[in-house]
Amino acid sequence: MNTQIDQSKNKGNFFTNLKFPSAYTILFILIALVALLTWVIPAGQYDRTMNEELGREVPVAGTYQVVESAPQGIVDVFYAPIQGFYAAIDVAFFILIIGGFIGLVTKTGAIDAGIERITRRLEGREEMMIPILMALFAAGGTIYGMAEESLPFYALLVPVMMRARFDPLVAAATILLGAGIGVLGSTINPFATVIAANASGIPFTDGIMLRLVMLFLGYVICVWYVMRYARLVRTDPKNSIVHDKYEENKAHFLGNRSEEELEFTTTRKIILAIFGCAFAVMIYGVSAAGWWMLEISAMFLAATVLVGFVDRMSEEDFTNNFLEGARDLLGVALIIGIARGIVVVMDNGMITDTILNSAEQMVTGLSSVVFVNVIFFLEIILSFLVPSTSGLAVLTMPIMAPLADFAGVGRELVITAYQSASGLVNLITPTSAVVMGGLAIARIPYIKWIKWVMPLIGILTFFCIVLLSLGTVI
Repeated sequence: MNTQIDQSKNKGNFFTNLKFPSAYTILFILIALVALLTWVIPAGQYDRTMNEELGREVPVAGTYQVVESAPQGIVDVFYAPIQGFYAAIDVAFFILIIGGFIGLVTKTGAIDAGIERITRRLEGREEMMIPILMALFAAGGTIYGMAEESLPFYALLVPVMMRARFDPLVAAATILLGAGIGVLGSTINPFATVIAANASGIPFTDGIMLRLVMLFLGYVICVWYVMRYARLVRTDPKNSIVHDKYEENKAHFLGNRSEEELEFTTTRKIILAIFGCAFAVMIYGVSAAGWWMLEISAMFLAATVLVGFVDRMSEEDFTNNFLEGARDLLGVALIIGIARGIVVVMDNGMITDTILNSAEQMVTGLSSVVFVNVIFFLEIILSFLVPSTSGLAVLTMPIMAPLADFAGVGRELVITAYQSASGLVNLITPTSAVVMGGLAIARIPYIKWIKWVMPLIGILTFFCIVLLSLGTVI
């Protein structure tokens, strides 16, 4: 009798116990869906010519032609994550190095001791960290397109926000929305604005005033949205969308040590200084010296060795602590490779140019206001398929920008539509390693992030439409 009741309860709870699939499953499903599209969408290709300024080939408008189809099968679906990992190995390895670096520094107690000093000094004013930090991340986004470089900050900022009685989402939103709104309102970003301008044949400074307005107003909107949520969480922790994981997150990010204050020793101060300098050098290297994953990975590896030397760690402790930290971010590295696999399937199936050609046909002959908004929404769709801002610029601007001349719209407005669409989508797209990797580090389920951020996405979309429409008449 009791057994039957228990079985009945279990059956009744089947659907309520179902959970949204993990990031790995979502991305693998997307790979399979894109592979199916290669059987439906005709294969096609543009002629390409070398752009000397960009140092890469770009498509030539009006040269699209249908080519022999290359449908992707089951074997290709399983190849895609591996090929994607090959393509993203530099970013994935960077993540592992960062994990080892942060894990080693954390073991020294320097981060915990520093966090205690920060939270004590900001007591009663902790929420002011949000606009200040978001301004810094937005500056990184608008100046040099801060993206993968933001990933290390999640592991650093989540414990700070949790000690300030916020939650991991506040930390993740501060970073992701901060850098994201900077990219959306890119001004001199070489990976978006400059590449797009070069591909369009105009100076990258054209249209900069509209982008500055977009950057400032977008920043204000995002700060308001995050601070509003942060106050709700601080008033009542049950308002957190990840409240069900509170104890688990507390143990993971803050550890189980006692509440006794950590001594802020000279050694810990030096280690924290090395920690901060490493990130400052990374930002300088990327923005001013042309560094990318090889250089910054090597720099963090050198900083890791220096930290171990300052802390007088034994070789065994150094190795174990580094591997433990890298192990914590191994899942993030795998997510990055799988996400890149989606683009691999599209390119191998030769449907990327076909989708682009369809976009070209849709915008021909439209009025200026309609034209720029159709461009904006087309770039939104294409951004889901090509999350790389530089990749999307090289792919679409040589074709979309010349069409602006026939619609009576400045080419700089097409660039603004492209970068605002790309910046918007890269706040939510599961094909972005930055989105999926950052959320994985902060331990925020993707579906919960989507539910929380979608009202903001709606506001920002309307805001972009208004500014782009005004741009056609100003």
